[in-house]
Amino acid sequence: MHRGAFDLAIIGGGINGCGIARDAAGRGLSVYLCEQDDLASATSSASTKLIHGGLRYLEYYEFRLVREALAEREVLLRAAPHVVRPLRFVLPHHAGLRPFWLIRLGLLLYDHLGGRRLLPPARSLDLRCDPAGEPLKPAYRKGFEYSDCRVEDARLVVLNARAAAELGAVIETRTEMLRAARADGLWSVIVRDRATAQERRITAKALVNAAGPWVAEVASHRLDKPLGAPVRLVKGSHIVVPRRFAHDRAYIFQNADGRIVFAIPYERDFTLIGTTDLDFSGDPGHPAISPEETDYLCRAVNDYFADPVRPEDVVWSFAGVRPLYDDGASAAQAATRDYVLEIEGGPGTPPLLGVYGGKITTYRRLAEAALAKLAPFFEGLGPSWTRDAPLPGGDFDPAALEAEAQAVTTLCPACGPEMARRLVRAYGTRAQRIVAGVASEADWGERFGADLTEREVRYLIAEEWARRGEDVLWRRSKLGLHVGSEDRARLDAFMLGAAGEAAERTG
Repeated sequence: MHRGAFDLAIIGGGINGCGIARDAAGRGLSVYLCEQDDLASATSSASTKLIHGGLRYLEYYEFRLVREALAEREVLLRAAPHVVRPLRFVLPHHAGLRPFWLIRLGLLLYDHLGGRRLLPPARSLDLRCDPAGEPLKPAYRKGFEYSDCRVEDARLVVLNARAAAELGAVIETRTEMLRAARADGLWSVIVRDRATAQERRITAKALVNAAGPWVAEVASHRLDKPLGAPVRLVKGSHIVVPRRFAHDRAYIFQNADGRIVFAIPYERDFTLIGTTDLDFSGDPGHPAISPEETDYLCRAVNDYFADPVRPEDVVWSFAGVRPLYDDGASAAQAATRDYVLEIEGGPGTPPLLGVYGGKITTYRRLAEAALAKLAPFFEGLGPSWTRDAPLPGGDFDPAALEAEAQAVTTLCPACGPEMARRLVRAYGTRAQRIVAGVASEADWGERFGADLTEREVRYLIAEEWARRGEDVLWRRSKLGLHVGSEDRARLDAFMLGAAGEAAERTG
């Protein structure tokens, strides 16, 4: 077996695992991360695609979580302006739900709790004359508008992994952690490449269980360590329908059951609607929306939209399982979204850190907290550093996205404005690496529909751990919404051939 010695080994390639890997590598630790599938293949690609403070969490008095999340909006906007972008939310009001004065007070608190600087403040709306009122039923005459951000969630995960790798971390996808045990003052970890079935042993001074919805299974069956923190698995489902409104703002709808549902402009031609909150049992690797959830989401938005959304309008749906810390809340929607970190191991014993709960907005702060827990076990650990550090491709001003797209078309006239804009929104300044040297159509290589080219796919294989067509179409992008079945089949065949080429080179 091949042996590798590391300071820190991390189980799980979601947002928390990759965020911890980046932070730790930047502080001088040697880091190993394994992910049993693709990066962001589970919970971290099934979010509502928002970087937000969580307006509704104020009702549960989670002021620390909301304050931290609100502050993180602008930190992430500066760090990754290509995949994190400002978004205005419209909140229609009507009698019978939360009082007008209470919402106004909540938004005032929301504006000031997190030290907002880049995002514009909340304001009242007259929906009778504002374009945001056009798709709504006439009964909605007034409302509010406030700021949060949208995010390409799976890309945020990959960018953290890319940053970690460039700082020296070893990132292995489709690699399963079989078992780990303490031996001779270290963690001895056995991993298996799922493509070749080859097993390897690595050692680490500390181990992080960031396995997301598998955190309990990993602890009890692969580490033989009972969980100290109880875990509550909660499924959230979303539907995607053809675009329901022309403007570029999102809606947040209050429902009679106390929940809220978002309707968000999505991938140019669509509207994303979600989410649900249901307790979950079963295989977290294969959650699916139920017909009842689809009906619920349609009914929720149909209380507001004049043109109703029907189940047959759904062009795509997805569901994810959130591993929340079980705080004993009676309803899944009320369970805390805050994170809990538990460390086990005393002096002379290699530590085990368990990661429970959290939300994509606060992943960077979670990583800082994780390193604070681990600091006593490492001499000379560097200080926190990620707050002001851009993620790969994010080294430009948030207001300069269009200028970056123009720079791409200047470098590559064969790349049209729409394609340049899409590439910059995915790769930021690194979009220029993809288009550099393209002088003619032939230089793009094979085309797979929706302006996806062989050149871009090869970049994703070389730089972003993409191995299958679904990695490219549904996680590195959402081009699966625009690519037909024939092009998908060609992409799958190409990816299979590329994997063979890579195996030959490394063999």
